[in-house]
Amino acid sequence: MPTYPLAFPIFQPAMRLITAIQRGTITTVTTSPNHQYISGTIVRFYTYPANGMPQLNQLTGTVTVTGVNTFTVPIDSTNFDPFVVPAMPTSNNTEACVVPIGEVNELLKAAVQNILPF
Repeated sequence: MPTYPLAFPIFQPAMRLITAIQRGTITTVTTSPNHQYISGTIVRFYTYPANGMPQLNQLTGTVTVTGVNTFTVPIDSTNFDPFVVPAMPTSNNTEACVVPIGEVNELLKAAVQNILPF
């Protein structure tokens, strides 16, 4: 078992649930909880039928942080179906989420940034 400075370290950035997506030539995403991403993080989107916006599913984009729980990606979603959060989750409904998959190589900040709770 690996040894860490803290017994149960939290590695960031992590998967975040999507609570809103604003369509446009540049797509704005709102997450819950706060995302803790940095600009330059590359993310993949997972949307499901109950959320609408199937065109975004499995697309990737480079994050530009605009707030603690918002960011933009250079994906033109102008003609995508609207994103919705279902009022009543069903047993087969999985919530839409965004998952970090990499980082712009010339930045390499998240790879060396250690975020641990204190």
